[in-house]
Amino acid sequence: MSNLQLPINNYLDYCQYQKRLDNKTLKAYRIDLKQFYTQIPSTNITEITSDLLENYIAKLHQRYKPKTVKRKIASLKAFFHYLEYKELIDSNPFHKIQVKFREPVILPKTIPLHTIEIFLSTIYRQRTNAKTVFQQRNALRDAAVIELLFSTGMRISELCSLKMNDVNLYDRTILIYGKGSKERRIQIGNDDVANILEEYRKNFQTEIQSCQHFFANQDGRALSDQSVRRMINKYTSLAAIDLHITPHMFRHTFATSLLEADVDIRYIQEMLGHSSINITEIYTHVAMSKQRDILTTKHPRKDFHI
Repeated sequence: MSNLQLPINNYLDYCQYQKRLDNKTLKAYRIDLKQFYTQIPSTNITEITSDLLENYIAKLHQRYKPKTVKRKIASLKAFFHYLEYKELIDSNPFHKIQVKFREPVILPKTIPLHTIEIFLSTIYRQRTNAKTVFQQRNALRDAAVIELLFSTGMRISELCSLKMNDVNLYDRTILIYGKGSKERRIQIGNDDVANILEEYRKNFQTEIQSCQHFFANQDGRALSDQSVRRMINKYTSLAAIDLHITPHMFRHTFATSLLEADVDIRYIQEMLGHSSINITEIYTHVAMSKQRDILTTKHPRKDFHI
């Protein structure tokens, strides 16, 4: 084992057992560091210079989008900070590199509200028309999943990791464990949503107890991200919706709808679990219907008589 691969393995263990990073972050670190190790000309720690790093970063820019490059650089920076902390290198080559580049602003994609209404109606209709108990129960659970995604704006990973005790339907609160294991609580404000969640919980009590997760399959296993994505694709097709809908688009639509309803952006930031208001401010770019209303009713041109 080379003298670079060993500290990479030690670092990944450090991230897992001491820093307690989540599995997705660990997976990204593992991929990024393995790529670095296999593609640089030298695997000796002492021979990795700022010039070598700059050349590697330049190649990353040729292959990947800015957001991906930014993540890969962050993985490397964290690793070299660890090497410096453990005194495995005399000086950190990243200290001599200025890594600054602008990411293109990609506006979040939302779902028209009438489309969400059609989508939900399709699920409830499937439940009503179900020919078997199995189909009926699946549609009940699917309705609960989509209602919760849209009513809380939580991430799909947060929804699938909800434990049975994280959902308190008595006081209508959901305890969410977000990125970096940060906790937040969000209220269920709609009676219909609370009722379908209560009905789902009673119907799936055995499966929920089996896997200790709030959302479960009928075989007693926790619902996965992929299962939810397949489910969304299924109902999109059944409803003849000509739009590729992803779980995250419900989150974007949640945020944008609240912003257009004049909800203070700091409340939205808290509900989304964003660490910085800068992340939430992306939604100010997509509140187009509010902008249209303002420019139609408030702009002085409307009072001109020409």
